[in-house]
Amino acid sequence: MQNKYLIIIIVVLSIIAIVSSPNKEETAYFNDDLVNVTVKDVDSNEETNLDLEEYVVGVVAGEMPASFEIEALKAQAIAARSYALSKIETSTESYDLVTDITNQVYITTEDMQEKWGEDYDFYYDKIKNAVSATKNLVMEYEGDVISAYYFAMSNGATEDVSLVFGESRDYLKSVDSSWDESVKNFSVTTTFTKEEFCSKLSIDCSNITIGAIDRSSTNRVNTIVINDKEFKGTTLRTLLGLRSTDFTIDIADDIKITTKGYGHGVGMSQYGANEMAKNGASYEEILNHYYKDIDIVEINV
Repeated sequence: MQNKYLIIIIVVLSIIAIVSSPNKEETAYFNDDLVNVTVKDVDSNEETNLDLEEYVVGVVAGEMPASFEIEALKAQAIAARSYALSKIETSTESYDLVTDITNQVYITTEDMQEKWGEDYDFYYDKIKNAVSATKNLVMEYEGDVISAYYFAMSNGATEDVSLVFGESRDYLKSVDSSWDESVKNFSVTTTFTKEEFCSKLSIDCSNITIGAIDRSSTNRVNTIVINDKEFKGTTLRTLLGLRSTDFTIDIADDIKITTKGYGHGVGMSQYGANEMAKNGASYEEILNHYYKDIDIVEINV
């Protein structure tokens, strides 16, 4: 009788273990103390299974200048790892992430060698050290890994995520990033012919007029009326290939558009992070500035 009860207990425990085991749709899966991520190459459509830490090295190399300060690179590593895990946990495809700006740029060691040339060993070691120093660290908000958006350079402040991506995330609110204002190419003017401008916007070119402009509290364009046609600032940025949505338009013989900053403006400013690091900020201080009320924690493997 005791053997019978023992067999029943073993069967019940086995069923519980199977039911409670995590699957890919629910969470990142762990294998031999490694977190695995499946990456789809946008050029070849091939899917590759990578160790998360190896993937993060490729993202930091692809997304942030290797010449940046080590604390900025560490902050980038944690942001990239957090973003990747948030995508893994919600992925319903056979892959978790793609290799371009649709998610975050990932490059191979071959790409790095081509990018850095004779400096490959130095820059690879630098980025590898930044990733290793932050191994398994991610950002969480109220117990969940955050979708850690980041971008190149702010216009002096970051933007609320709701105004750019239409999402509600309390950790992605607008914060000051005035460090960016000292960076080279903070303000850039791009010139279009009137024909180019009108063609890209599909508007009549006989009389170009700028109407009402609605700006956010950070001076980025929410909406703008051109020739009685309303455009979202984000839409105009895409159509014209502008560096940011903080722009002014000057109409003369040509169309001159001056932008401030570079990127969508949500989350961590990479150049701002680098300027903070130059001023002595640690990666923890950088991340806690750009992402509000987050915790930096170690994932369990």
